[in-house]
Amino acid sequence: MDNDVKIIAFCCNWCSYAAADLAGISRIQYPCSVRIIRVMCSGMVHPDMILHALNQGADGVMLIGCHLGECHYQDGNHKALARMEILEEILTDLGYKKEQLQTTWVSANEPNMLVDAVYDMNERLLELKSAGQ
Repeated sequence: MDNDVKIIAFCCNWCSYAAADLAGISRIQYPCSVRIIRVMCSGMVHPDMILHALNQGADGVMLIGCHLGECHYQDGNHKALARMEILEEILTDLGYKKEQLQTTWVSANEPNMLVDAVYDMNERLLELKSAGQ
């Protein structure tokens, strides 16, 4: 059932990617519907990258970065948050639903928080699909 949706997750190198790695090492399972793309910082993810993922068939996109105030590049996650807020506002104008986008903040030692976020996104997208979007 997990394969019914496609999730692209942009993960910052320092926190969320490390949390995903720790989840794997700890054998914490999460839906196989997610494809992780490692980026150096969540602030480096341009809205065009997110729209490209959706336009290419992703059912949902996650931006997962360091907790606010803990960015290794000082304010990258604040830039990411501002971009995501703007993107959320225009998604419906582009034919998408706000539920297809999710921003999550996790630290490297919070693999369960990352896994929970992926499960939440997966369930939300499955509900959207079953409702016929």
